[in-house]
Amino acid sequence: MTLKPICALLSAALLLAPVAQAETYKWDAIAMGGGGFVTGVVPAKSERGVFYARTDVGGAYRWDAHNERWVPLLDWLSDSRVGLLGVLSIAVDPKNAANLYVMAGTSYFNNGNSAILRSIDYGQTFSLVDVSAQFKVHGNAGGRQNGERLQVDPGDSQVLYAGTQQDGLFKSTDGGASWNRLAALPVTTTANGNGISFVLLDPASANNGAAKRLVVGVSRWPSVGANLYYSGDGGASFWEIKGGPADLMPQRAVISPDNKLYITYANGAGPSPNKDLYEMLDKGQIWEYDIVNYRWTNVTPAGVGGPFGGISMDPSNPKHLVASTSGAWMAQNDSWGDHVFTTRDAGRSWVDVVQRGFAVDTNDMDWSKNVAIHWAGDVQFDPFDTKSAWLISGNGVYRTTDLDAAPTTWRFDVKGMEETVPYQVLSLPNWGPTVTAIGDFDGFLQWDLSKYGWRHNPSMGTTTSLVSTPDARLMVRVGNDLYYSTDKGASWTQSKPPKATHGTLALSADGAVLLHSPSDKNDSTHTYRSSDYGNSWTLVDSVKLSNAMPVGDPVNPKKFYVYDNVAGRMLVSYDTGWTFWPTNAALKVGGEKRIAATPGAEGDLWVCQGDGGLLHTTDTAQSFTRIQAVNACDAVGLGVAPWGGDYPTVYIAGTVGGVRGVLRSIDRGNTWVRVNDDDHQYGGIGNARLITGDSNVFGRVYMSTVGRGVVYGQPADDGDVAVTAAGGGAALANKCDYVVTKSWQGGYTAEIRITNNRKSAVNGWSVHWRYSDNSVVGSAWNAALSGSAPEYTATANQSWNTVIAPGGTATVGISVTGSVIPTVTGDVCN
Repeated sequence: MTLKPICALLSAALLLAPVAQAETYKWDAIAMGGGGFVTGVVPAKSERGVFYARTDVGGAYRWDAHNERWVPLLDWLSDSRVGLLGVLSIAVDPKNAANLYVMAGTSYFNNGNSAILRSIDYGQTFSLVDVSAQFKVHGNAGGRQNGERLQVDPGDSQVLYAGTQQDGLFKSTDGGASWNRLAALPVTTTANGNGISFVLLDPASANNGAAKRLVVGVSRWPSVGANLYYSGDGGASFWEIKGGPADLMPQRAVISPDNKLYITYANGAGPSPNKDLYEMLDKGQIWEYDIVNYRWTNVTPAGVGGPFGGISMDPSNPKHLVASTSGAWMAQNDSWGDHVFTTRDAGRSWVDVVQRGFAVDTNDMDWSKNVAIHWAGDVQFDPFDTKSAWLISGNGVYRTTDLDAAPTTWRFDVKGMEETVPYQVLSLPNWGPTVTAIGDFDGFLQWDLSKYGWRHNPSMGTTTSLVSTPDARLMVRVGNDLYYSTDKGASWTQSKPPKATHGTLALSADGAVLLHSPSDKNDSTHTYRSSDYGNSWTLVDSVKLSNAMPVGDPVNPKKFYVYDNVAGRMLVSYDTGWTFWPTNAALKVGGEKRIAATPGAEGDLWVCQGDGGLLHTTDTAQSFTRIQAVNACDAVGLGVAPWGGDYPTVYIAGTVGGVRGVLRSIDRGNTWVRVNDDDHQYGGIGNARLITGDSNVFGRVYMSTVGRGVVYGQPADDGDVAVTAAGGGAALANKCDYVVTKSWQGGYTAEIRITNNRKSAVNGWSVHWRYSDNSVVGSAWNAALSGSAPEYTATANQSWNTVIAPGGTATVGISVTGSVIPTVTGDVCN
């Protein structure tokens, strides 16, 4: 039985009041594109077009060749198994591409819980083998681009090998269900903690059974101990391979049918230097080793002295190799990164593919245009078409379909792959854009969550906080620098942060006062105040909390709040952040610092207390009421109320009635529905510990993750507008949507989409809508517009859309001056 169905049964059994069965939700990640380190690509050898990719914090993926996008495989992991999103190695059965094995764990999550995940259906479902008691896995450690450490025997699919970072080499003879350490290999770990860097099996030695010959690379200097071992008896015994480079460590290797090893080397585990261990990562080579004749040959590309990482062999021509540097920082047009080399004579001569001619196809992700391909510790031929190759990078993965072309074009092939580490997400009101803050690549402004957005410019890299006034007339973001925007993120002006950087920002309701609680090594225990967009700062003496997370009251510009989870108290400022006073309300020590202020309400706050549940105050934190239905709360946020509602929707990541997940309440926490499912858990809320609702779309909720970007869910049915037939009777088209397609300060465009779900055609139609304010429709297309503010009608007048065939859709486009969607009158759709 596979793991995901087991989880589904357990959740169904635990569904207790006051949790109702949730409506159907659809989940996805906001389209940003890559944004994290893809540490390896593993091609299937038995089936064309099947590739798997691993990441250090974002799980594993399978390539969908038909749609040319990646499919995430580990979104089902709960927060109790979030560490398994750190994938150290992947193995594919050489005989069956559907048989997939994933070696996963992260030392700082879930007590280092580690597992081998096994799938027989291309990663659609998995069974889990907990190996924590035998060996630990750290998918986000130094050397994580080495490999592969996990291998399936080419002669016997029941035999697997796992090279570990801390505990030596293990072997399974039952398809990964159980493991035993091979004590004959005299290696457990290494000084850099990377341990075994790769395990390589020789298919030529698999005659009528399991392979006999294997090679193991070890991440250490030869002066400390052998870093290359050979076994000719399936791991029963090992001997050292001596004579290799004296000051380098093996990274990856391939083996040819004529008994030649080709090994990449660097002076460190990578992907970045470790100067404390003198692993400078500024040298490297490629060597050939003749296993039969014990002969070494240096086959490094001439004139290249930097670290090497990736290497792959053409299965039809063992002299045809492709290799990559890893952390070499060589010229790439206008940037600096790694290079790729090819040879057709077993390394006696090489072509520098980048130097010959280099181009990047951003694949609709324009933000990646000036990002170098770097940390390229793995390059892989497509075994069925060796003109095509994959190349990993610190920001994703690239693919070329013509390695021999000049220039060679590398496409940023990360569609479907989201690996950013989020810090904040804002849904701006009045149909404004969604704005994010993320690690490494700033964050994005997006009008459509399914389309790649605009990276914040100027760039500053990691952006740890993003804050807006309630009306979005001012936004501020902070990282190493500080920027503010007065046009909803379309442009940014640089200001001056205090001496310390990163951390959390808060704005007063009127935007006049900015607070900054930094979180860097120089200062993480103070909070600063500015009243001039951050050009000058004053220390707030009354807040001395490490990594404080202040929040401005959304109504009263004089009030700010800080939850002191060390002392278990709420600090409140009544004087625009000059001073803070503790209230008398006793809160739990160790609760969540990130609190939620209710939009449009003064002194109305929600506070998560971990296993102490969820607290709510409406009197500026003078007293709190515990929400009895909530057993545990890890994050809380608010979104727009349902249609006709008078209070925002509350969302939590937590537990209600024994049901854990993302939950929604439309009655101030009295009752809840779970809105995610066991297939969409994403490892929980990650380091940002963030959940928030959309300011414009009811039911849409955003969640941070540890390395899967910002994910969001929304009801599968997006809602209706009233539609009547031209003759006045109720139309039978039963799905009618009013969808905002783009907005700006003071207006937006929208589409009214009428879908005919009946079995016969709709012949003639009109659409009626009414605004709650004096919004004005300036123009309409695809229909005849009549009426005036606040009520309008659009009637079919085009020959091509008057008749809506069964299953067909007619669309009316409108341009609106205003800020609200209409109040609908008339007959509703069936």
